[in-house]
Amino acid sequence: MSKNPSKKIAVFIISGLLIISAILYTKYQSGIKTPVNKESNEKISLIIKKGQSVKEIGENLETKEIIKSNFAFYWYARLHDLDKNIVSGRFVLSPSMTVAEILAKISDPKESEAVITIQEGLKIRDIDARLAEMEIAKPGDFIAAVKNFNDYERYSFLDKKLLKETLKLDLPLEGYLYPDTYFLDPTEFTANDLIYKALNNFKKKIDEHPEIMTQSKIKMHDLVTMASIIEREVISASDRKMVAGILWKRLNSGWKLDADATLLYTKTDNKITSADLASDNPYNTRKVGGLPPGPICNPSIDAILAALNPTESNYWFYLTATDGTTKFATSNDEHNANKAKYL
Repeated sequence: MSKNPSKKIAVFIISGLLIISAILYTKYQSGIKTPVNKESNEKISLIIKKGQSVKEIGENLETKEIIKSNFAFYWYARLHDLDKNIVSGRFVLSPSMTVAEILAKISDPKESEAVITIQEGLKIRDIDARLAEMEIAKPGDFIAAVKNFNDYERYSFLDKKLLKETLKLDLPLEGYLYPDTYFLDPTEFTANDLIYKALNNFKKKIDEHPEIMTQSKIKMHDLVTMASIIEREVISASDRKMVAGILWKRLNSGWKLDADATLLYTKTDNKITSADLASDNPYNTRKVGGLPPGPICNPSIDAILAALNPTESNYWFYLTATDGTTKFATSNDEHNANKAKYL
């Protein structure tokens, strides 16, 4: 008499499940207890973004070959209720560390560096808002630090008398805080930490292009101010020199700059009203001649070089189409036709 086939199938399934469980358990134990290379002295940077899941973190760790198994990392964190303790920031890790050591480090705020990215074209007020959002500074702290900054002699590109006494700029470092990704210590952070990092980076960038400081045809502050307008007005990097040529030509010919981005600098709602256009606001370059008093954002080195090396052309007008391309025109009629066609 043959044995019950259902019983055979059940035994087979159970055996298979036991084998799979044993394999997974062995993989799990190996993954949490055995480092990738316990003899390694290599230091590897890991950035954990705010809101990133433990699964995503484990995948990044495995991709960087800091851990053996994302599976082991994930379940160890979940089973020991450690996934809720992970903090965002930048951590320096090693393949010689175990999963437990890694989780202990990335759960310790003292081991973290906060990561802030200042994109090209951001304003100081935008940076202040980012820091507050990251909860490493209170709203207004960064703005206050910029206003109270007094170490101008350290940087040859900063003219304290011009910025603070002649122009009396509300935010005198606007334009000089170089856009980049910065790593900060969230446990001991002060707003001045970021100010010095960004100013030092600005110095580094212009030192790589000595012609910026050695040339005498454009004052440094005017150059950075023009670069900031170009940064905000033109999306396409390839068109920046052409737009720079148009804007310098307008200035030299007694035209108004007619750049909406300058007036938007003074607005919080990103909208321009008819009252704004009629105002004598010094940033209203549709009505007030010349450059605005200071930069309207923090520009990239590419925008600064475009302002320094403009392309001459017959164009007097430009606009940015909805697809991001720049359309040029030699006359107002042609410019109006471009508006109707591309906006």
